[in-house]
Amino acid sequence: MRALLRALPAIIRTVRGLAADPVLPKATKIALAAAVLYVVSPVDLVPDFIPVLGYLDDLIIAAIIVDGILNFVDRGVVLKYWPGSPELLERVARSARVLAAWVPKRLKIRIFSPR
Repeated sequence: MRALLRALPAIIRTVRGLAADPVLPKATKIALAAAVLYVVSPVDLVPDFIPVLGYLDDLIIAAIIVDGILNFVDRGVVLKYWPGSPELLERVARSARVLAAWVPKRLKIRIFSPR
């Protein structure tokens, strides 16, 4: 979880670049947009004023998106926009995979794999 939080500026920059990339599938771009809207929206499943738990739902949504991008989108495309080292990207991918482990793999494949 700490790896995700420390890498947040790099993740935001990468997501912004990927959203504009013509190679990324439309379903992935829609998932990115929906996740960004959810995270910045004041309406959450768990209100943000509840200590720790309030931000946990945002973190889990972000982890699902990061996991999908880093584990199902071509790594070369991701590295094109990733401002950090490949080692940091790998640590972020592992952390996101752990947090998003409960999401069915077939759903991630459907959203993030090219068609």
